[in-house]
Formats: sequence, C-alpha cells, structure tokens
Amino acid sequence: MTGSKTTTRTNKADVLKAAKGVDRKSDYVWDGKSQEDRPANAEELVAAVSAYRRKRGRPAGSGAKEQIALRVDRDVLARFRGGGPGWQTRMNEALKDWLRAHRRRPGA
Repeated sequence: MTGSKTTTRTNKADVLKAAKGVDRKSDYVWDGKSQEDRPANAEELVAAVSAYRRKRGRPAGSGAKEQIALRVDRDVLARFRGGGPGWQTRMNEALKDWLRAHRRRPGA
C-alpha cells in the first residue's frame, strides 16, 4: 500500500539465533576453544531478548512544557512549517524572544 508504514516484529527464536548466531535446533556441539562460537547462556539470552523489546508510546517529556491548543493564522503556521522539522521548537523560541523583548519594567 502506498504511503503505509510497515513495521516488523522479531520473534523470540530470531532473537535467540541472532544472540550468538547459533541455530538451537541443530546438533551443534561447542569444542570449547573459540569464545565466539560458545553458545549463549541464560543470562545472555535474556539480555538479548530484552534489548530487542520496544517500548511503546512517545518518550517521556522533560515536564517543562505544557501541551495546549493554540489557534494561529495559516500564513504564520505555514512559515514555521516551511522551515522543516523542528518548527514547533522554532515557534517556541520566537515566543520566548518576544517575551524577552516585551518585559514589563518595574513601575510601568
């Protein structure tokens, strides 16, 4: 399908196989000489499987920002988006610049 995002899943057997490059169903016998050919032990297998697990959802934010709904003129939004990725950060910086330029002076 055009434009669809495809994801792949790794099954446990593939992970275990990739962990040491050994097919567990074969009649492989380790000769005890090469550490690279040594079959993985239980701890190594658990570490390999957990390394392949994906965490779901978005990464946790810093907690310093708040999500809001903001209505902005289309031309303003188009200019920020036209700059490519990072447009929300640039928009945030522009708002910060405006705040710095328009600080209230004591007694004003």
